[in-house]
Amino acid sequence: MARLVLLVAVVVGSACQDAGGEAEEVLDFTLIAEAGPTIEASPAGTSAVLRVVTTIDAVCAVAFGETEALGRLATDQEMGAGGHSEHEVPMTGLSPDTVYYYRLQGVGVDGRLYRSEIFTFRTPPPSEVLPGRNLAVDADVVDVSSEFSEAFSAANAIDGDPATEWSTSGEGDDAYLVIDLGRQADVVAVGFHTRSMSDGSATTETFTITVDEADAYGPFPVGRADVSFIGRLIRFEVETSTGGNTGATELEVFEGP
Repeated sequence: MARLVLLVAVVVGSACQDAGGEAEEVLDFTLIAEAGPTIEASPAGTSAVLRVVTTIDAVCAVAFGETEALGRLATDQEMGAGGHSEHEVPMTGLSPDTVYYYRLQGVGVDGRLYRSEIFTFRTPPPSEVLPGRNLAVDADVVDVSSEFSEAFSAANAIDGDPATEWSTSGEGDDAYLVIDLGRQADVVAVGFHTRSMSDGSATTETFTITVDEADAYGPFPVGRADVSFIGRLIRFEVETSTGGNTGATELEVFEGP
């Protein structure tokens, strides 16, 4: 991830000079934008995901901030540092009910530099937060089907940060992760937010949960699902997926208010 940020920041954010010392032309991002950009903000208003599809493979980043000065940089979660065409960029650490400015910028496989105009989006107000507290962020991982690497460990799925993710090592529909809440809790909803790759693989479609190695619930479509139970040990399992390195950006277990 650090390589990708550094590459875009240096190539796009610097003077972008050629070998002769002259500044290279920066082209309009619309020349390679096939679909988007679109913004999907979290119900809590503290994070958002930008999606854009480019007509050519590119290394892209999003500069964003609360003013037109921007000031922050985010890149997508593709595992490799190479270019691709379907980009999903998580922006975290946002404030609810706040207008943000953002600009797309990147380098295409054609060697050219691209930059968009400045756009805006507003995060939702905090009143849209799901009732109850997400107990998963204080839970412990006690079992996992596999981990792609240390950078994609199971702990990433319960750290409250959608910019990090748990990835299996090719488990597909056999992926699972078990967390211990530390106590019996009165649960009113759960959530499974899937990771995915730009080629369409690694996308979970439905999931199930098993509580205290006894009661099973689901399958549910990915996202949040209303379900009522009292339990401590929660096993999340991928029911259907597009295969490959399945996993999750975040798992959620909401306690009743």
